[in-house]
Amino acid sequence: MAHTDTALQHLIERVQAAHAHKTALNIQGGNSKAFYGEKPHGEPLSMRYLTGISSYEPSELVVTARAGTPLAELEAALAAKGQCLPFEPPRFNAHGTVGGMVAAGLSGPARPHVGMVRDYVLGATVLNGQGELLSFGGQVIKNVAGYDVSRALAGSMGVLGIICEVSLKVLPTPPAIATLVFEMDEATALQQLHTWAGQPLPLNASTWHAGHLHLRLAGAQAAVHAAWQRLGGTLQEPEMAAGWWQLVRDQGHHFFQLDAAHLARGEELWRISVPATTPPLDLPGQSFIEWGGALRWLRGFATPKQIRAAAAQAGGHATLFHADHRHDGVFTPLSAPLLRIQRALKAAMDPAGIFNPGRLYPSL
Repeated sequence: MAHTDTALQHLIERVQAAHAHKTALNIQGGNSKAFYGEKPHGEPLSMRYLTGISSYEPSELVVTARAGTPLAELEAALAAKGQCLPFEPPRFNAHGTVGGMVAAGLSGPARPHVGMVRDYVLGATVLNGQGELLSFGGQVIKNVAGYDVSRALAGSMGVLGIICEVSLKVLPTPPAIATLVFEMDEATALQQLHTWAGQPLPLNASTWHAGHLHLRLAGAQAAVHAAWQRLGGTLQEPEMAAGWWQLVRDQGHHFFQLDAAHLARGEELWRISVPATTPPLDLPGQSFIEWGGALRWLRGFATPKQIRAAAAQAGGHATLFHADHRHDGVFTPLSAPLLRIQRALKAAMDPAGIFNPGRLYPSL
C-alpha cells in the first residue's frame, strides 16, 4: 500500500506542476495501443507503478484494480475463480494494462452478445487536470451516483483524466463453449448470421474471412450441444478453437499484421462499424468480419473518402486503425451537438488541456 500511495502522490505532483505550467502529458500504461488514435503528444507520464488488484469479491462479481495493473494479471486472477471479463479486451502485446483497456474502450469477439467495456465499468477513481482525486460510481451496479461519468471514461483515450483505479463487473466463464466452421462466401455468411441472430441460439462470437465462417456458441452444455446439432458445420477441436479466438481477439491473425514494409507502401487497416444487416461493402481490399456482421475490418489501399462514404451510406462510421500516416482524422468527426458536449466535459475535467491533447480529436 505504501508503494501505491507513493506512486499516486507522484502522479498528483506531476499533474499539479503540468497544470501550473500548462505542460501537455502523454499518459502511458503498457504502450500496447500507442498506434491507436491520433498521434500522442506531451511528456510521457507512466502508470506502471500504480498496480495491483485492490479488492475482488467473486461472489459479488466485482473486481477493483489499479490502472497500471497488467491486463494478463487481472484475467489470470479472475480465471482462477472461474470468472472473466466477458467483453474480451484485446491484448496487442503482453504489456496491456487495466487503465489502457478502459481508456481505449476496445472490445473483442463477444462484444455484440455480451456488451462493451463501458457496460462493465461500475466506478472509477480519476485524477483531474488540477491534480484532484475524484471518485465516480461505486462497486455495485445499483449504485448510479456519477455512473455515467465513470462510463464516459471508456473510449476517452485519456483526454478527460488519469484513470487511477477502476471497478468492473465480471461474469462466470461459460460452462460450455463450441466453435463451428462453415465454408461460404461473404454475402451468404452475412445473410446466415442475420438469420441466426433472430433465433434462440447461444451465440457468442463470429468471424468471416476468406470463405470461412467461424461461429462460437457458449452457455449451458445442453443448449450448446443442441445448437451444434441443429446448425451443423464442422466442430473445431477445443484447443484449436481457443487459439483461433485468441488470434482474433489480439489481432495475431496474419490479416491484421501490417509490418513496416506494408505501411510504407500505403496499406492501411480500417475498422468499419455498420448495422449487422448491411450487405458486403463495395470497397477494394481484403475483408475480415466480426460481431455478426456489425464490424467490418478492411485492409488495403482504399481512400479515406471512399471508406467513410461507404460507412456513412450504410448508417455507420469508420476508424483508421493502423496506418503509417494518420491523415484526415483517425475517428469519424463528431456532430456539432456531440462535439459541444465533449468539449464541455473536457473543460470540466481538464481545464488547462494537459491530458493527451489531440489524441481523440485534434480539437480536444
